Amino acid sequence: MIRDDQSSHSTSPLLEIRGLNLDFGTPGGRVHALRNVSLNVPAGQVVGIVGESGSGKSTLAYTVMGLLPENADVTAGNILFEGRDLLKMPAQSRRSLLGDRLSMIFQDPMTALNPVRTIENQMIDIQHHERRSRSEKRARAIDMLHRVGIPDPQTRIGAYPHHFSGGMRQRICIAMALLVRPALLIADEPTTALDATLEVQIIHLLKDLQREIGCSVLFVSHHLGAVAELCDRVVVMYAGEKVEQGAVRDIFHNPAHPYTRALLECDPGRIRKTTRTLPTISGEVPSPLGFKKGCIFSERCPQAFDRCVQETPIEYPIGLEQTARCHLLDEERLVSA
Repeated sequence: MIRDDQSSHSTSPLLEIRGLNLDFGTPGGRVHALRNVSLNVPAGQVVGIVGESGSGKSTLAYTVMGLLPENADVTAGNILFEGRDLLKMPAQSRRSLLGDRLSMIFQDPMTALNPVRTIENQMIDIQHHERRSRSEKRARAIDMLHRVGIPDPQTRIGAYPHHFSGGMRQRICIAMALLVRPALLIADEPTTALDATLEVQIIHLLKDLQREIGCSVLFVSHHLGAVAELCDRVVVMYAGEKVEQGAVRDIFHNPAHPYTRALLECDPGRIRKTTRTLPTISGEVPSPLGFKKGCIFSERCPQAFDRCVQETPIEYPIGLEQTARCHLLDEERLVSA
């Protein structure tokens, strides 16, 4: 299993995100999309980011890749990749990392692939950092297509994206992302457009290839089952903030933050009784416009008390690797002391 294999890796993280704040300028005001987000991705490990839609998961992934619109503004923080701050690198130097040390699988394979170019041309182009002949690059592309399960890759490499099903297109995107053997692979909800059977196949494929190549993976998903299957560590985000993080086993068996517990209770895979009504989290995600005092989850939290409305919680440790931002943990600590 990946989790056991990675225990001996260096403790120095491949990717360190420290105090990251990101705003979007809009006609209605500044949208605070990310607020004080910090996390590590250790070498050779898979870190999952989970949360509801609008929690900032994909925004964080695109910020690491440097694929942001013109109205985006990083107002604070650092993104250290292999010890270098991506936010302070010259644009050309940062671009040179893309498709080399940094690679990404996008959510929609149809829009990620160029519809008017063959798979062969696109897979050869992605190897522009490699000093190989075109025939060598084509052979490597065919081999990778074979490894991700594309039948008859020697022939089908000459086809266009619309000649493939959604599941096959996603396999091609995975092949392209891993063809360059990146140090860090960012996967932005790569199974969202697939049915349940294909999703399981893609997760197992990613797991096998990650173990073979030895790269780190930042895996963005709203599917808790996929995260439990693939990831070593989990970061839980809500409304642009990180509320909890820890090892997969700790988050799934001992969630400390009320939002994490609510997410797990809404997971259809955990429902044991037949029902026509799926559980939901009451209330709505707060607006990212303006400044909100106190805990970001307080308006929807059934355990909120006065302190939650007045004071922003800090991170409290739970065991060796798990932390959560919740005043209840501090209250429990004070009572036990």
